[in-house]
Amino acid sequence: MEDIYMMSDTVILTKIGQRLKSIRLKQNITQKSLADASNVSLSVIKNIEKGEIRSFDAFLRLLRTLGQLDVLSPLVKDQQLSPNEYYELLQKAEAHRRKHATGKAIHVVKEDVGW
Repeated sequence: MEDIYMMSDTVILTKIGQRLKSIRLKQNITQKSLADASNVSLSVIKNIEKGEIRSFDAFLRLLRTLGQLDVLSPLVKDQQLSPNEYYELLQKAEAHRRKHATGKAIHVVKEDVGW
């Protein structure tokens, strides 16, 4: 398996386009019906399959229609805090917590001004 970080952007986009074309063909879907179902133009489908992904919105719609949107799950999931990160977060919150009055009464002596 090739290291994705060693690939150029063009190679990555071409591989993604080829993979999406393969998925479409396995599902026995024509480019035209995929375009209609995804609400994108036929030319956009052809370009994406050639690795020319110019619109992220169209790419998302294509993934959704092909049932492949879950490949983006790691990017949209909330990250879990490690126990250390959680402890540090609690410590910071405790340090910034507002101090409340102790409840001790203060006796104020009022002077008679004599107006």
